[in-house]
Amino acid sequence: MEYPFEIQMTKNSRLEGLDLSSLPFGRTFSDHMFVADYKDGKWQDCKIVPYGPISFNPGLMALHYGQSIFEGMKANVSKTTGEPVLFRADKHFQRINKSAERLAMPQVPEEVFMKGLETLVSIDKGWIPNYEGSALYLRPFLFATDEFLGVRPSDTYRFMILACPVGPYYPKPVRILVAQKYVRAFPGGVGFAKAAGNYAASLKPAKIAKSEGYDQILWLDGQEFKYLQECGTMNIFAVIGDTVVTPPTGDTILDGVTRDSSIQLLKAMGKKVEERPISINELLQAQADGSLKEMFGTGTAAVVSHVETWAYQGTDYPLPAIEDRVVGPVLKKTLEDYKNNAIEDTMGWIKPVKELVNVK
Repeated sequence: MEYPFEIQMTKNSRLEGLDLSSLPFGRTFSDHMFVADYKDGKWQDCKIVPYGPISFNPGLMALHYGQSIFEGMKANVSKTTGEPVLFRADKHFQRINKSAERLAMPQVPEEVFMKGLETLVSIDKGWIPNYEGSALYLRPFLFATDEFLGVRPSDTYRFMILACPVGPYYPKPVRILVAQKYVRAFPGGVGFAKAAGNYAASLKPAKIAKSEGYDQILWLDGQEFKYLQECGTMNIFAVIGDTVVTPPTGDTILDGVTRDSSIQLLKAMGKKVEERPISINELLQAQADGSLKEMFGTGTAAVVSHVETWAYQGTDYPLPAIEDRVVGPVLKKTLEDYKNNAIEDTMGWIKPVKELVNVK
């Protein structure tokens, strides 16, 4: 099925005079956004419009019952061709539809998702910053739009894509606090989905952690408070001895695109990687005997974020200095090189964005 696209260009670009090298993460948006609506059982009204507010009825079902999901991905400028490139766009497309299926929302067609992304990035390519650790962060999201107070799936939805020029999400190594009371996800729930409600539930414990001098929460499982799950908005990795270990994905852990990319790259580097449960007792033992060499989180926004210190039951456990680490720093540089198309794409992860013609 073909989906006609309408393009409405802004008359007043906000790019002129903007310093893309000193922007806080997620607060500055590019000139345009993509919008498509689902109604009468089909997707329609696909368009690029100037970035700006949207109006909605106070009875919007997304506000009351939480049918809202999103993705986070990035566009960079290729260091070899100078054109915009997307990193693993196909994986993000698959994941938003996996989230949609769990929340009883319609599937976003591949043409709508991909063409919306590419058109937006092509038009707003001037907004892509080009310094170390920077990118054009892309936020595809889908939410219910029925105006109805009743617990059922909505019949109508809106899919949108926003773009933000960003620098590093975590500009320095992080201190993390192991959760002792709060839980992120349970088996059978929506922990694997990028549902807005997952993040809302994490805000209070994260706020408590920050008040105690930590940057994020290291979640444990909700049944035994024994096994590592995720770290804030990131998947967690630990280097124990000569092995890189990370918890397996399932219905409580997000199938991170950066996580999957990291595992593949680490294996290609010859590193031993294990996807298996990691208990807090194993972590404590590895810390005690000196075999815990590194911990880091991975995510689209964070890329690779080194853990400086982790804390459990009132005790801080410092980790080796970043300059002494041999896995996380190399992985982070390799991922950044892939996203910038600075090295050969042997994995087939990079999607060039071609310039649109006849767009003014």
